[in-house]
Amino acid sequence: MTTLALIYLQAAPAGQGSPSMLTGLLPLLLVFVVFYFFMIRPQMKKQKELTTYRNAITKGDKVITTGGIYGKVIDVTDSVITIEIANDVKIRVDKNAILKDPTDGAAR
Repeated sequence: MTTLALIYLQAAPAGQGSPSMLTGLLPLLLVFVVFYFFMIRPQMKKQKELTTYRNAITKGDKVITTGGIYGKVIDVTDSVITIEIANDVKIRVDKNAILKDPTDGAAR
């Protein structure tokens, strides 16, 4: 016999089957579980808190826009918020462009 044939016969012993499907999928399942609990779930929680905050904005709240503009809310409609950023300087922004101002002492 040739050396190649001996290696082949030793590599595939009779009586042993292939590993179970669970053993093959277990690492992939564990990676998904880790990603869910450490990345996806906290991001969903943060997004829910931001949506709740945006829906609870009232006149007088201090906010920051996603562009970095600090201001005080002077009017709120369904999807548009009017913000005063200086004396007699008012801008209208979409509600989705509002972030919570960490310097606001009355923050919810």
